[in-house]
Amino acid sequence: MPRTSAPDEENDLDDLPPPQPVYYAEQALLGALLLEPHRLADIVAVDPGSFSHHAHGALFAAIRDLPAPDPLQHAQDTTWLTAVLAAARKHARGLTASYLHTLIQVCPWPRHASAYARMIETDHARRALRAHAQRLAQTATDATLPQPIDAALAAADALAACVDDLAGRFPPHPGPLPRTPAPSPTNAPVTNDDEAIDEERLLLATATAHPAEAEQMRWLTVHDFIHPLHAGLWQCLTDLTRHGAPVDPVTVLWEAQQRGLLTTGVESADLLGLLAATAGSPQYWGERILQRALLATAQEVGTRIEAFTDDPATTPYQLVVGSRRALADLHTLRIRWNRANTPAPTTRPAPSRAPAPPRAGPPQTRASSASRISR
Repeated sequence: MPRTSAPDEENDLDDLPPPQPVYYAEQALLGALLLEPHRLADIVAVDPGSFSHHAHGALFAAIRDLPAPDPLQHAQDTTWLTAVLAAARKHARGLTASYLHTLIQVCPWPRHASAYARMIETDHARRALRAHAQRLAQTATDATLPQPIDAALAAADALAACVDDLAGRFPPHPGPLPRTPAPSPTNAPVTNDDEAIDEERLLLATATAHPAEAEQMRWLTVHDFIHPLHAGLWQCLTDLTRHGAPVDPVTVLWEAQQRGLLTTGVESADLLGLLAATAGSPQYWGERILQRALLATAQEVGTRIEAFTDDPATTPYQLVVGSRRALADLHTLRIRWNRANTPAPTTRPAPSRAPAPPRAGPPQTRASSASRISR
């Protein structure tokens, strides 16, 4: 009876993704170096970690570490190729002598080795940037971290350093911004909306009860809220405090009416009850809201930059420009977060200035005065 293949055994090789263009660039570079090892002196920006294929990286490391052969001797025998294969197989056991000959055959022109190396360097930079962007997005959504803000900002710093390194290795050139569309909102992190809404309500209530504290919270903006009505009420409250107007649930309700926030489904009694349910302090709830906004922005920035790297038509310089613009949004939130967590400077009373002592006049002697009288 013939054996029937299991479903997961069929077309295993056909399911593998086809090689990317950089795979053939790696083959061409290795073939050029195997055929003409002296061209390694022209390859300065590529190392074994730059290759997308592990065996290719091991082979490049062996070529780089072994002394270059004599050109005449290399043209006559395969002694150096055998040594390269033996050194590379210590890290990639699947390499064979036939594959080395295949690399030599598929290399179009050994004199184009520098161009192949530039292609490898470009693709490696794209992969490195993608890895940092993915790490930022994953860190921002990791609820198990004890210090999520510190971890997210550290990942953002590593991403920014990668962008700076990319800018230093690839010169700028005129061109448009990345044409990759922004990720759809369905890729946004899943947040506990009920918890976030409760925190926003508690902030509005405590800020209404303590408007002096709310007036100092300039680091919190309406864009940090997830509920549009709450954002509008925060704008009403902060405007009242900055203008020195009375602040209480009734005055905030009236201001909300003037701004058109009392739409269908929004009852005045419900807003009054919301603004009266105080607990905690405005500073605490404001920091919670800002933290949530910062992590959401960090996740969005990582996802946006990752989308840039997924487009093979995006040039390295476009990656730099697009990534820096995305990171600028996170940097703005970072400044506000630092401002929220920086203690306000204590004001010291100005020292009272004692009246200055009278200036001494010229000395006068009685002898001189008596002489004038006698004259």
